[in-house]
Amino acid sequence: MPFSDSQMNTDAARTEVLTYYLKDDGVVPNSPLPLLLYPGVLVFDDEDPAGVCEKVFHGNGWGDSWRNGIFSFHHYHSTAHEVLGICGGEARVQFGGESGVVVEIEQGDVAILPAGVGHKKLEGSSDLLVVGAYPPGSDCDLMHDRFKDHRGALERIAKVPLPSTDPVFGKEGSLLDLWKL
Repeated sequence: MPFSDSQMNTDAARTEVLTYYLKDDGVVPNSPLPLLLYPGVLVFDDEDPAGVCEKVFHGNGWGDSWRNGIFSFHHYHSTAHEVLGICGGEARVQFGGESGVVVEIEQGDVAILPAGVGHKKLEGSSDLLVVGAYPPGSDCDLMHDRFKDHRGALERIAKVPLPSTDPVFGKEGSLLDLWKL
């Protein structure tokens, strides 16, 4: 792996993986693939947690990264899968649209979202810092929760290829076992 064990909580085989299967609600498509959450998988003993997170994601082939927060409106991506690394602070995020699941996330957590999974920040600390990234060849769009976009989004989501690596553990990660159509 391209990063030290001090930056990782544990190995892929022993990492807790929470899975959430989110159904299409007619507005937010979601996915037959589960949302994956790795609680506390990244441990930051560095002055630049976002830099560590980017190094982990890029080292496992997930790039085009950004640093920011999570939008406070329901949205999803119909052309790309996305990983979110929580590098600072904490937040309550609703995944899956208006009837989706609410999850508490904090520094060190990683969420991996299949294309189509809605997400919205409900609350967040003032120091919330998120690094996001995408698998190779992705061209990420931004879709809002509108019925008129639903049909076209479903067609685009169906064409998004499965990633060849897990953004945290590369070829050893749970994503490769859990994301099968």
